[in-house]
Parts: sequence; C-alpha cells; structure tokens
Amino acid sequence: MLPQPDYSSAADRNKQAILDVLIKLLPERGNALEIATGTGQHVAWFAARLPGWTWQPSDAQPDGFGSINAWAAEQGVGNVCAPLVLDVMASNWLPAKHPLELFDLIYCANMLHISPWATCAALMCGSAQQLAPSGQLITYGPYLDDAVPTSPGNLAFDHSLRERNPAWGIRRLEDVQAQAANAGLQLCARHAMPANNLLLVWARQGPSA
Repeated sequence: MLPQPDYSSAADRNKQAILDVLIKLLPERGNALEIATGTGQHVAWFAARLPGWTWQPSDAQPDGFGSINAWAAEQGVGNVCAPLVLDVMASNWLPAKHPLELFDLIYCANMLHISPWATCAALMCGSAQQLAPSGQLITYGPYLDDAVPTSPGNLAFDHSLRERNPAWGIRRLEDVQAQAANAGLQLCARHAMPANNLLLVWARQGPSA
C-alpha cells in the first residue's frame, strides 16, 4: 500500500498554469527529467496530460519518493519512471546503466532560490550535458530582473528566505543568464506566470537552439 502523498499548496496552485505553457512549447512525444521533484504533484499532473512523454522524477533526497509514487498512482499514469536520487552538484547525474541518456526536456521548479548559489551553475552545466541537441531546460520560480521593478511580495519573500538561510534567496535573472552562457545555454523565451513567477526556456546556443 502506497503512503499518503505529501501536499504542497503552491504546487497545486501553479500546476495547471505551468502545464498550459508546456503544452504550447513541447512536441507530442519526448523524454523529460524533472530536477528537485519534491512532492511529485507536478510530474504526476504533467504525465497524465502529456501521455506521449516519459517522465523521470528525481530529488537530492529519497525521503519523498513514496509521495512521488503515490501521486503517480493517484493520477493513474504509467509514464512516470521510478524516482532516482540526483544531486545537481554531482559530476554524473544518472546511474551508469540508466535507460535514458539524453532528455528532450529538463524541468526544474522552485529550486534555485532555496539552495546555495552554486547549484545554479551546476544545474546549467549538468543540463548542457544531459539535454538532447534540440532539448530545452525549463526553470520556474521567482527572479529579480534589473529591467522590471521587483514586486513587494517578492522582496518580502527574498528577505524571509535569507533570514532562514543566508545561502538562499531569489536570484537575479542576469546572473542566472551568465551561468547559463558559461554552460553554452541561452535564454530563448520567458513567460510571466501567476504570483510574480517566471517560466524560463533555455536551449543550446547556436543553430540547434
């Protein structure tokens, strides 16, 4: 019997808005790797509504794997792989005999602001290694943009994050772009999302992007 799944109210609120963008961006079929899957609400929701995609959930800690499996079972999907331990700071993200070597989509929501800054460079470098030639990295969450006034809500959120952990905080979009460029990725599209969040699409620099 599967355990009771964990629940995130934020994931429940934003899952459909994110899916609406994914449906417009993605082809009918592909392989997706989710970084920092958390409760599993996103991957189960997406898998049920994008059945042509195979989804590989992952997280740095295995504590939530029961919840991921429970949400997949609740959605009745068979296109979600067993979750795997993946630390973005590791030099090799996947086990040696993993059946999927490259991914058409790497999806990472709400990680960069609740992890040390070094994880940003690691996410970009690892994604550059694991993306298929025409693959996309999609990141979702709050960002500070020099060209756009920061909302009072995001300012307060950033302050609360840094009080909890000085290594956390909402990242400047320009800084994230610089880390992406170092890894050979460029920002291809940005989508304004509810609650002052952004969905950002990254791809390889050059003709394949």
